[in-house]
Amino acid sequence: MRIASNCSKSLSVGRAALSVALIFACVGAQAATAPTAKTQSPQQNDLAWQQASAKFEPQRRALLDKVEKGDATGPFRPDWASLQAYRSPTWYDDAKFGIFIHWGVYSVPAFGSEWYSRNMYVQGSKEFAHHVATYGQQSQFGYKDFIPKFKAEHFDPAAWAKLFHEAGARYVVPVAEHHDGFAMYDSRLSDWTAVKMGPKRDVIGQLSKAIRAEGLHFGLSSHRAEHDWFMGNGREFASDVNDPRYAEFYGPAQLRMSGPDSDVLSGDFTFVSQAWLDDWLARTTELIDDYHPDLIYFDWWIGHPTFRNSLPKMLAYYYNEGAARGVVVNYKFGEFADGAGVLDVERGQLTGIHPTHWQTDTSISNDSWGYIENDTYKSPQVIVHLLADVVSKNGNLLLNIGPRADGVIPQGAQDVLCHIGGWLKVNGEAIYGSKPWRQFGEGPTETVGGTFQDTKTKPYTAEDFRFTTGNGKLYAIELGWPKDGKAVIHAIKAADGVRSVQLVADGKPVPWQQKDDGLHLTLPAQPVGEYAYVLRIELAQSQGAAR
Repeated sequence: MRIASNCSKSLSVGRAALSVALIFACVGAQAATAPTAKTQSPQQNDLAWQQASAKFEPQRRALLDKVEKGDATGPFRPDWASLQAYRSPTWYDDAKFGIFIHWGVYSVPAFGSEWYSRNMYVQGSKEFAHHVATYGQQSQFGYKDFIPKFKAEHFDPAAWAKLFHEAGARYVVPVAEHHDGFAMYDSRLSDWTAVKMGPKRDVIGQLSKAIRAEGLHFGLSSHRAEHDWFMGNGREFASDVNDPRYAEFYGPAQLRMSGPDSDVLSGDFTFVSQAWLDDWLARTTELIDDYHPDLIYFDWWIGHPTFRNSLPKMLAYYYNEGAARGVVVNYKFGEFADGAGVLDVERGQLTGIHPTHWQTDTSISNDSWGYIENDTYKSPQVIVHLLADVVSKNGNLLLNIGPRADGVIPQGAQDVLCHIGGWLKVNGEAIYGSKPWRQFGEGPTETVGGTFQDTKTKPYTAEDFRFTTGNGKLYAIELGWPKDGKAVIHAIKAADGVRSVQLVADGKPVPWQQKDDGLHLTLPAQPVGEYAYVLRIELAQSQGAAR
């Protein structure tokens, strides 16, 4: 059903308050959940959201004014030339291993992935069919109706933080707001928060205290940018996304206009208003001011061209605010000017040593970042091998877990974390605080570079090594145990001056012989340790440092 032509004509006047009032009046003349994809323009969608969130404008404006003042003080200016002087802090470079947490309302349906909030409105998707079969039509039961079921009754932030510490993580990054628009923190800019609804708890605040109490660094992630369009498919049929009563929660819900490759944002022409950009900047500032994170992770859509002017304002404010303690912002390829933050390669690796510190993030589970039923998990060996490869190339690994809606971390994920922690307790000297050697490694197994390529690397062998340096030593991490106990490290030459070789797992010396083709080692018949085997190699003094 289309809005009457007189409504359409009135909406073209351009007066925001009148336009919004007419939107509500016109929608009110039909079913509140009737499709709006063809009856409302992107500007009208945005104005409806603005009207629904107008009561927060004084708080929003106060935060934006604070950014303007903060950008005028401190070492960084809000321009890319200044921001390229950024350097990652030592604590982060040395940490090597962090935990990512995807937990939110999407954990309630526990189906498909953490994108359930979008896909349940995508006609023809498995999530759409599942939703209708399980909960009914989206006009009767929408995403908002999962919130009362998100009770988090067993959420124990201290227990979580203890587990992450035992897993060997040095920093933890929970999602403060995912694409679904539900804030997991105490926001003054929204009614749709975990403090006011669902758990009735400041999840981010409680986690920040527990994580820091364990001596770990606290970060957070914001995926607010994507919410501009995330619920847009709900406008194409009768659903609660069209109902003006929920415009504050569902946001502008724009229909996304991406090119053939939705990840290439240069071809994305989705409508983004200045009001939305201002709200994004204010919400990010609120997170910085209230929780003082040591790290902020953003998903890829902040690379949309419309964010080019807002990003430098946020970065300068955050870098100036965190100058004393040293802070990190993770970004994907092409989103920032080179060097203005820390590059993150999602579910992927690099093929060589990167000149500046970088990070990869991947999920411990195979099918989703958030909790879904019957998910499976990567083995501890796969993750230890990934960690060794990334660290050898000057990177960090941020490993994601997805708790259940009740706040319990699945036992399968806990078990994997504990095994990783056990390996790091034994072999951590080759990881924490280490630096790359003159080459990252050697061996026949080629690592596939780029984003979303982590499942394409074949299993490593006993001929695959990764190298790090630290404590005046070279560490050779062997990614398999040779069946005959014989191993050769071809990268080590006579000029390196090997003085001793030990297995870190038991501290015992390893017989060695330097030959023209490399360092020959005689290892025990049976593996000492598990997953990956670290050799501590003492070289001539001039060879022990990173290059």
